[in-house]
This record gives sequence, C-alpha cells and structure tokens, in this order.
Amino acid sequence: MTVFILVPGMFTGTHVWRDTAASLTAAGARAHPVALTALDGPRGAAAAGTDLETHVEDVLAVIDAVVREDGTPDGPGIVLVGHDYGIHPALGAADRRARHIDRVVYLDSGMPQDGVPALAAVPDQELRAELAGRAAAGAGEATGELPPPARDEWGRWGSTEGLGDAALDRLTALAAPQPLGTLLQPLRLTGAVAEVPTTGVLCTGNGASIEMVQMMVGMGDPALRALVDPRVTFFELATGHWPMLSRPADLADVLLRAAAGEGHRLEPAGTAEPPAHLRPFLLEVPERPRERTGNVDLYLPEADGPRPAIVLVHGGPVPADARPEPRDWPTLTGYARYAAGNGMVGAVVAHRLHDLADYERAAADVAGAVERVRADPRVDASRVALWFFSGGGPLTADWLAGPPPWLRCLAATYPVMAPLPNWGMSGTRFHPARAVADSDGLPVVLTRAGLEMAEIAATVEEFLTAAKECGADVEVIDVPHGHHGFETVDPTDESREAVHRAMRSVLKHLQG
Repeated sequence: MTVFILVPGMFTGTHVWRDTAASLTAAGARAHPVALTALDGPRGAAAAGTDLETHVEDVLAVIDAVVREDGTPDGPGIVLVGHDYGIHPALGAADRRARHIDRVVYLDSGMPQDGVPALAAVPDQELRAELAGRAAAGAGEATGELPPPARDEWGRWGSTEGLGDAALDRLTALAAPQPLGTLLQPLRLTGAVAEVPTTGVLCTGNGASIEMVQMMVGMGDPALRALVDPRVTFFELATGHWPMLSRPADLADVLLRAAAGEGHRLEPAGTAEPPAHLRPFLLEVPERPRERTGNVDLYLPEADGPRPAIVLVHGGPVPADARPEPRDWPTLTGYARYAAGNGMVGAVVAHRLHDLADYERAAADVAGAVERVRADPRVDASRVALWFFSGGGPLTADWLAGPPPWLRCLAATYPVMAPLPNWGMSGTRFHPARAVADSDGLPVVLTRAGLEMAEIAATVEEFLTAAKECGADVEVIDVPHGHHGFETVDPTDESREAVHRAMRSVLKHLQG
C-alpha cells in the first residue's frame, strides 16, 4: 500500500489536504498530512525559535512513525509530497531517510538546493528583498514571523485560479503566520536525496508548464540538467497554485499516477540537432556586414545618409553561459538582416536577463543600447522602432509608459505581456498590460502564435483587453498554426507571411 506524506506550504496546515487525502484514501492508499510546528491549528500560534530544521523534524517524525507502524525491514512505499515552501522540509527529511522514500513530488514548487534558504523561493520579489535586508541587519529577525495574507492578497503568493469564494474564505480563515526562521535558515542536504525518483506537478494557471520547462532545458541551463533523468516525471494541472483546494480529486489522481512511475519525461538538450532556437531562420535574407560594439550588433544597409533603425531585443531568462548567446541566434540575426535588406539599420541588443530578478538590469542594458544606436551617425535618431521577443515582453512596459517622440513603433513577437503569477513581479513596473494605458498613440505590432503556451497566451489576452479598453493602437498579426519561436520551429508559408506582414508594418511606421 502506497503511503503519501503531504507537507503543506506557506501559511497553511493539514486542513488544506483534507479533500485530497480523502480521495487518496478512497483509492486504497494511505495519506498523512504533516502538522508543521507553528503553522497548524486554528490560528497556528507561533512557537519561539521555529525554523526550517524544526519543520524537517516534523516531517521526519511522520516518516518514522509510518515506518514503525509498517513493521517490515524496508518499510512501506512512501511518496513524499511538498507543496510550495513545503518542499524544503520535505527534501530535508527525505535526504536523511532516503532509503524509505520511493518518490518526492514537487507540487508547484521550486527546486531547492543545498545551502539556500526558502526565502529564495518566495515569489514576491519586493518582499523577498525586504526580508533579506532585515535578515542581513540582524536584530533577531529570524525569530519573528510573517503575517498571513489578507483575503485579497493571496495573489502575491500564487495564482488563485480555480478557488471559489468558500475555498478562499477558508484558506484565509485558517492561515497562520509563517515563522521567519523557516525562510531564513539554509536547507542542508548531503546529496542522498538526489538518488530518489522525483515528479514535478506544474500548475499551468500559476505560470508553469511542461512545454516551458522543456524549452528552458533546451537552452542548455546547467541547473536543469537533472530534470532529464529518466527517473524524473512531470504532470500538469490546469489550475492555480493551490490544487489541493481547487482540484483535489484530480490532484489525488496525479499523485497516484506519479507513485506508479507515470508522467511525462523531458528530452535532453541536444537530442534534436540543432535545438529549436538554433535552427535556420525561415526566410532567405541577404548577408549583411555586422559591427559589434559592446552589447550592440549593427547590421547596416546599402544606403547613404542616416537611416531609421529597428532595435531587436531577445527574450529570456537565458543562462549567462549560453552559447551561442542570444544575439547570435538565427531568429535575431535573421530579422536584423531582413531590416538591413529593406534599407533600415538592424540592431541586435544583448542584455543580462539571466534570472527573473534581472529585469531591472536588463531594462538598463536595453535603454543604454538604444541610446548608443541613436547616437550612431548612420542612424536617423528621430525614427526608431523597438522589437521585443518572448520573455523580453515585460521590458516593453518602460517604452509603453510615456513613449519618447523618436519611438515610431513598438513590435512584440510571441511576447509575455504581463508577469506570470509565479514570477512574483505583479507589483513591479514590468507590466505591459498596465503600462499600455499610457502609450499615447504609440503604434504596437503584436505577432501572436496560435499554438502558444497557455500561460503566455493568457498574458497576451490580458494586454489586448487592456489595450482595447484604453483605445491603444495595436495591430495583431496571427500565426494560427505557429508555436512559440515559430521562425525556426514552424518554417511554413503561414509563418513566413506573418514575418513579412510584421516587418512591412514596422517599416511603414518608420517611413511615415
């Protein structure tokens, strides 16, 4: 009989597992929700000195009790499930009892590493920075506590998609303060848990999907290499961050299938030769000489006098050591040569968006690069278009919010146009769906992939709804059968026509 040990996340206790545990029991399994010190009970009165180690001991106590109850030499088959913050004490305990754990399930959680505190996984970037500052200042902050969210504040911690009013009321009523020591004490792992099979359950409503993880693996991020191990499987649930409340029966079914070793397995980077983002650009465009200065590559036209410029901004996050780097990818160089072939200066910008916390730095990189492009004597500084791709979409917000007069057009191709819920950036300025209200008639050319990842497509729809409400000038070019990165993934006539249309529209705005 499979035994599921269920570890809750931030501010929550055993109550969140009630319905999922009942479904697991009805299916013939055993379910043991873990009561974490200071978090469980009607209001979870905080215990002085509660830290991550306290919660690791809580999980160990349940594991040991299950093993004793079983009475066999090897113990029962235990599946250890950690939701959100709960993956930290779950991993800490699994590392010490690895021989008793059949599988660890990461339920809409991060990937904690040895020596890193749970604070690093707090989704709200501003709050994370504040708590880190308080911890650095000392003054006993590790013994304090973080108040639970009010009813309308849960979105700071994850998507509430799928939660009805009753579930949200209950979640709020039973929430408890989170002891700061649980967030600030580093996780300690010996490496034993690395031998335990794992399953990731991704909640697409919270901004994660198997397709997105596979794309990130394809970029060659070394931090994700472990995910292609055949012992690692994945499932998706189309709901928000609390699936045990929004889809408890479906979650139970996924956990049972995970215990049986089912699930999607990722393809290693380099399985397809070349990887999708390094395949040839779908158009045959003439070669043009490239000038590289700092973080700007210029592709120059055969023309006299200053010419308008199209500045191309790649997406991300992309690992800092990715080679070739994004400005050498066929899509960016293809668009730049296409622009130069039409009498424009094509400029490709390299920026340092290597992590979700890097948008501020990347925005500064792009702003500085744009000024360098405009200062070039071969560029007409009064006629510039900016063109953003994929995860570079949030960087459009700075240019939408009060565009300068020389910015004649802003283009975005399969962009992220609002921060995904699990990015923790909803309170930052990098929110194009909000910034569009201040776009002041700036023409926007948006190319939309019909087979886009659902979590990204939702941000585009949010942006278009906001744009319609404020009367913004947005032209949408659809690629009905195109995927994210269609210029190298889907080299079809439909995709080629979409690229032609987008470029013609940008050129029109630059020449007008």
